[in-house]
Amino acid sequence: MSRLVSSLFLNRAIFTGVLVAAGLTISACETLTSSAGNSAAPSLDSEAGQLAAIKEVFDANAEQVPTLTAVGYAVVSSQPGRTDAQKRLMAIRSARMAAMRDLAEQIHGLQVDSSTTVIDLMVQNDTFRGVVSGTIRGARTVRINPTGSDTYEIVLEIDREMINYLINSARAIG
Repeated sequence: MSRLVSSLFLNRAIFTGVLVAAGLTISACETLTSSAGNSAAPSLDSEAGQLAAIKEVFDANAEQVPTLTAVGYAVVSSQPGRTDAQKRLMAIRSARMAAMRDLAEQIHGLQVDSSTTVIDLMVQNDTFRGVVSGTIRGARTVRINPTGSDTYEIVLEIDREMINYLINSARAIG
């Protein structure tokens, strides 16, 4: 029973992350669109606008949500392994993980940390770091292609049916 509750909690957490990201994106797009033609447009701080955008996402059905697609690449020769077959399998696995990371960035967003040091009006050190963290469920492999003689490409997607399932699961919990 605790495993079921844990699984339902995870589904709700994933869904909530998607909804918050989508709600903020919709809110930002609405503000940018309206501010382009109107100098008195509401700001992103407008709570009513943000709540309306989030409600719109909660009320959305799967037909309004696009299929999410991600691509990952990996080089065969740089993989660990004793044989070429092992290296190919590791490259396919690495490409799949790169595509998963791309899906996580689309769903959960990318946290970017940066630092720039300027001395005497000259940049001395410029660093940045991107971090993504999240859970991906229901990703399906669309294709695995060798691209060139030493690289593999993997395409993953989360289709509308899976998104609809996750939305309905989260609604049933709430």
